Amino acid sequence: MSVRPMPDSAALRAKAAEPKSIAIAGIVLGVLAFFLVIPPITTRSIVGPIVVGVAAMAFGFWAVRGGAGRVGWGAVAAGVIGLVLGIVATRSSVGNLNQVFTASLIADMLSFATPLTFGAIGGMVSERSGVVNVGLEGMMLMGAFWGVYGAAVSGSWVVGVLVAAFSGGAMALVHAYFAIHLRADQIISGMAMNFLALGITGYFYYQLEHGGYLSTNVKIPNVSIPYVKDWSFVGPAIGNLNLGIWAAIACVPLSYVVLFKTPLGLRIRACGEHPRAADTVGINVYGIRYGAVVVSGMLAALGGVYLTDGFVHGVFNENVTAGRGFIALAAMIFGNWKPFGAFGAACLFGLSTALASSGRLTVYSPNGAILFQTLPYILTLIAVAGIIGRTIPPAADGRPYKKQ
Repeated sequence: MSVRPMPDSAALRAKAAEPKSIAIAGIVLGVLAFFLVIPPITTRSIVGPIVVGVAAMAFGFWAVRGGAGRVGWGAVAAGVIGLVLGIVATRSSVGNLNQVFTASLIADMLSFATPLTFGAIGGMVSERSGVVNVGLEGMMLMGAFWGVYGAAVSGSWVVGVLVAAFSGGAMALVHAYFAIHLRADQIISGMAMNFLALGITGYFYYQLEHGGYLSTNVKIPNVSIPYVKDWSFVGPAIGNLNLGIWAAIACVPLSYVVLFKTPLGLRIRACGEHPRAADTVGINVYGIRYGAVVVSGMLAALGGVYLTDGFVHGVFNENVTAGRGFIALAAMIFGNWKPFGAFGAACLFGLSTALASSGRLTVYSPNGAILFQTLPYILTLIAVAGIIGRTIPPAADGRPYKKQ
């Protein structure tokens, strides 16, 4: 007896009816409940947030009953938060809302999230292969310095990006040698890379500029999208973003395809989950791990070169990364070692920074900006603690492998 394959449309409907899909729809509705009453939408009625928020909670409860507890409770929480924030927003003056929620807020969010996205994706690639890389901060710093230097010497931002990627990859190769071949403690090795990068960049910074600013007029260009740049609100938000931002966004689906849809990605994940089994079937565990760590360093360095050649327009000052590599690690954990989750977490960090900068929140409270910056860190602690669901790293993450 043959079984007829389910038609594509029927398969899509069945997928949409799954509890997890319903829960995701609930989360989207929870977010929408808040966005219904902030610029560019000018609706001042509380009916919209209440209806949409309640619908989000209903979707969440239905998903919980269907067995999707973690995502279902997330939808319930999103509905409650969206409903409450939506009602609060309707009680705020339109002038204050227009000052906080501008098109530039979206552009600033993506700009602040870009180095975190590169770092988080890099960390994810490394840890999916089984090597913890807490040296992302140092690799990002190397990219920031040598990217500016390469662009200044060559007069080309492309050369600056290539030099930055090489410097980050070289630093990652050192970490990989200690972690993989010498089987050193990967946390200690990564921290050593951070201090080594701080020393290297500090030394050459003072040797070349004697404590001044290392700068260049060569910058990573912006991408002006025809027609879109002239649209109301959308144009100022995404119509003229830096090329580095678009590269970071493109990196998210690309990394997903490579890691989860290709044989290479399967080998990387196999080395991170069960390296002995991977070795048994002929996979070169050492080679895969070396490659993954080097790629993670190059990606982190791209985040660093964006900071100096894209974000601050060709200027390097000492320790310019200011802990962003560690925040990228937090985004990776918050995103549960998955590309889109890591990007969402990076955007959350970027949004908090964008809201806290430029005095946006001072219209409500002088201290509100400082307090709001703690929100992503609190959410990260909640995620790591498992209150909203366990974050599960690869099974062999951080465990040295010895070939037998």
